[in-house]
Amino acid sequence: MPIESDNPVAELDLDLDLQIACESPNLPTEAEFTRWVAKALNAAKYAAPADMPTELTLRIVDTAESQELNSTYRSKDKPTNVLSFPFDGPDDIPLALLGDLVVCAPVVAQEAAQQNKPITAHWAHMVIHGSLHLLGYDHIQEQDAQQMEALEVQILAELGFADPYVINN
Repeated sequence: MPIESDNPVAELDLDLDLQIACESPNLPTEAEFTRWVAKALNAAKYAAPADMPTELTLRIVDTAESQELNSTYRSKDKPTNVLSFPFDGPDDIPLALLGDLVVCAPVVAQEAAQQNKPITAHWAHMVIHGSLHLLGYDHIQEQDAQQMEALEVQILAELGFADPYVINN
């Protein structure tokens, strides 16, 4: 699905494979998920290889699946809000396959309630955060964390959401 970019001459052809693997109230729409991913990719100045759609899988899961994946891939035996699995393809073959995002619906809902945030705002944050991870952003080093968080705050503000790092308890 072509998504308008902030740059009027550029369009992002985004193929979002949305997989809803659990029952959960208040899930965003596919259009919202797509808009948030596209906004993150555009803000990070992502450019796909010419004439190729950008592909990304977004899987919404329950706590059991999140915990299993977090344990297997991060050695943390608990569910987490978002996991990012960047696709690492061969360098000599141009692909626009970014990878997979796995978002745990119950954890997102619980965190939004604990932090007194609108659920939609927290969903947007988790999808944007995970999308930036797929592009190589991380928050391990303080300088990298500041850069990533500043970009997240900027993207979310452009979408009309408050700074996600301000906790309203």
